[in-house]
Amino acid sequence: MTSTLNKEEYTKLLAETLPRIIDTEIEHKRLLNEVDKLMDLGENLTDEQAEVLQLLVTLIEQYENKRYPMKAATPLDILHELMLARGLKQKDIVEVFGSKGIASEVINGKRSISKNQAKALGEFFHVPHTLFL
Repeated sequence: MTSTLNKEEYTKLLAETLPRIIDTEIEHKRLLNEVDKLMDLGENLTDEQAEVLQLLVTLIEQYENKRYPMKAATPLDILHELMLARGLKQKDIVEVFGSKGIASEVINGKRSISKNQAKALGEFFHVPHTLFL
């Protein structure tokens, strides 16, 4: 806590929001509602409110990371997501792979993406090629 905080105001906000380690979905929803109330203030947040907001967000992130862990995306997951986002079919990226057969094998997970293909995919999708390695 920084020394510029008004101790009485900060204590009052803590008493109102009652931040604590989240271990139930009910508590998660309650703290999300508290965050919404603070976010609605926008630029008008006091230093004390901003400090409580940061604390609540930290608690919520901790709970969500534990409760809903995300697995890292594989190069194939990224390729599928980029194709989906752009409405592309396999036939639309055959030129990147050089043949229908290789494109099919890569897209269906039967062949990994080579370094040259990763570079070509990076150029095609305008993203860093390292996403596909």
